[in-house]
Amino acid sequence: MKILQVIAYFSPKFGGDINVCSNLSKELAKGNHEVTIITSDFGFDSQYANTIRDAGVEVIPFHCIAHYGLFLYTPSIKKWLQKNLKEFDIIHLHNYRSFQNIVVRSYAIKYGIPYIMQAHGSVLRIVEKQFLKNAFDLVWGYKILQNASKCIALTKTESDQYVRMGVPEDRIVIIPNGLDLSQFSNLPEKGTFRLKYGIPDNEPVILYLGRIHKIKGIDLLIEAYSLILRELPHARLVIAGPDDGDLSQIQERIQRLKIGRKPLITGLLFGREKLAAYVDADVYVLPSIYEAFSNTVLEAWACGTPVIVTDSCAISPVVQHAGLVVKRNPTELATAIKELLTNESLRREYSKNGKLLVNSEFNIESMITKIERCYRQIVQANVEYRENENLYY
Repeated sequence: MKILQVIAYFSPKFGGDINVCSNLSKELAKGNHEVTIITSDFGFDSQYANTIRDAGVEVIPFHCIAHYGLFLYTPSIKKWLQKNLKEFDIIHLHNYRSFQNIVVRSYAIKYGIPYIMQAHGSVLRIVEKQFLKNAFDLVWGYKILQNASKCIALTKTESDQYVRMGVPEDRIVIIPNGLDLSQFSNLPEKGTFRLKYGIPDNEPVILYLGRIHKIKGIDLLIEAYSLILRELPHARLVIAGPDDGDLSQIQERIQRLKIGRKPLITGLLFGREKLAAYVDADVYVLPSIYEAFSNTVLEAWACGTPVIVTDSCAISPVVQHAGLVVKRNPTELATAIKELLTNESLRREYSKNGKLLVNSEFNIESMITKIERCYRQIVQANVEYRENENLYY
């Protein structure tokens, strides 16, 4: 098949959806599919893109001439679509509210090319810009959903969200993200991250890794950390990830709480440095206000690190078998973190269970098999529809 992947931006600093799109594209290329990714040049990471190109995937960035947040205006994409879109068998749209999806949906209908929508948890109008999101949906969003051949949900929770947006259940397929476990077969030596940042072996490490954005609930983790230090004064909190608008507020909260042992804020970690952080962490915490899924939880498990998530994370039902799930309350979160930091046997148990879960249920081979099956069914149905239409006329 000739497959087009569409995503508005292309840099790991923007979130896990980039890695999902990239890993999916690389695996499809391994399966002898011809895969192209179209995106914008806004924050474009050329080094990262080259690693995808080396795997046989074409990556084409279009110039962003204006933007509002991550709504990126790339009008030159239209000329490319007019010339090239008819060559593709299927289109895979990533995220939901983007200029690129608006334009691609229009040309897909014009040329009769089916498309899949994968919102990566962005369907509901929550947290911020609710008025603008509502306006987008009224003008374009509902049309994007209505014309999609299938909508991919990561969990049952996200499936229900599509239904609330008017998508029929028979056009929703649940396909969780999967990890390329070969990337975790040769992990960094334990102590590598600690050595780089001067963290002694006897200091337990609490890790958050992801975007520094208010939806991630890092403020809750800061409050919990201030409580933890009363009983575990040598505990070290590491916040690893790019600033996505909330770093100054996090720093202000640290000062306001008068935390004597300030968290280590590393910025974006990538590649083996990211893996080293997981390996040296005693617990990984995801305190999100909302999370449709979390690749970081899977990555932590693949590195043998036990996890704690809030019950606002859609992956929480799975975590119950390989970690702790807490309500969004600083005292409850602090209690859970202390429980894991002081109970080595429990950490080992969750570490073992997490690795088993990733290997059995969240490997990339399983994800690719399900997505390929979905692609083939849609392409075949489109071929049959066109043949019947030709016979009719």
